[in-house]
Amino acid sequence: MSKPLTFYSNGKLLLTGEYVVLDGAKALALPTKLGQNLTVKKNNSNTILWKSYDEKGNIWFEHEFDIALFKAVTKQKIDDPVIRLRQIINAAKKLNPDFLKTNQGYDVTTHLEFNRQWGLGTSSTLINNIANWAQVDPYALLHDTFRGSGYDIACANAARAIIYNLANNYQPIIESVDFNPSFKAHLHFVYLNKKQNSREGMSSYTQNTYNKDTSILVDAITKITRQILNCETLLEFNSFIDQHERLIAEVLKQEPVKSKLFSDFKGSIKSLGAWGGDFVLATGSQAYCTSYFKNKGYSTILSYTELIK
Repeated sequence: MSKPLTFYSNGKLLLTGEYVVLDGAKALALPTKLGQNLTVKKNNSNTILWKSYDEKGNIWFEHEFDIALFKAVTKQKIDDPVIRLRQIINAAKKLNPDFLKTNQGYDVTTHLEFNRQWGLGTSSTLINNIANWAQVDPYALLHDTFRGSGYDIACANAARAIIYNLANNYQPIIESVDFNPSFKAHLHFVYLNKKQNSREGMSSYTQNTYNKDTSILVDAITKITRQILNCETLLEFNSFIDQHERLIAEVLKQEPVKSKLFSDFKGSIKSLGAWGGDFVLATGSQAYCTSYFKNKGYSTILSYTELIK
């Protein structure tokens, strides 16, 4: 029996550029220290025995796939893990016809290092790992399955922060950058106790910008991304993320998370990724942020150095 294959992908957070990255804005994206691995080992069957473990080592998904019975998947019940996995594997097979060409069976295990409700990239890390296993372009596999801008795929493979944008032909442009702010001890990531559907968020943005010229917004967000990358003080940083929140709120016709939930917070708060759930970025001392958010019922508070590569 051959040696098992193991693949690993980082999780992700989008610090700037949410939604507008779809229209070409430059976004600042951060790979996380927590990710997901996938291990593939040949077995003596003609099936794929799939087991997915959460961050506590518990199996949260298990299924046996008959390789000979893989077929095109309809869009019905697409959030069912079995249907979704079949869709991903079928898409990988179309991109590489030699993938799973024989009836050789496999034991496949995945291990998450973060809570799958956190929105740090359960899907993107899976897509990237399967793409590496199938030897296909992960961006093409993403396009054929979950869609999205692809910044999460870039983070899955990044060693440090990146500036990410899409060219006119939707080809990803990735610039590795040094984002190591002197005030990072005052940056904290707070989970809002709710997983947000990023596809719904993208749909809302698209509807609100349909047939509208977004070039001014794209330029404004790109400028903020560069300013955040180069700012030297927390005061400057707060000003830039507040400006970013106002711009996105205006486009989405939604209330920013600070004024909606945390109006008495003595610092700045920015949504990360899809608005309405997952993580927000809060600025302030560790003691103050921990006390404030725990008193509000939000117990998952991670420091910058805990979470970000």
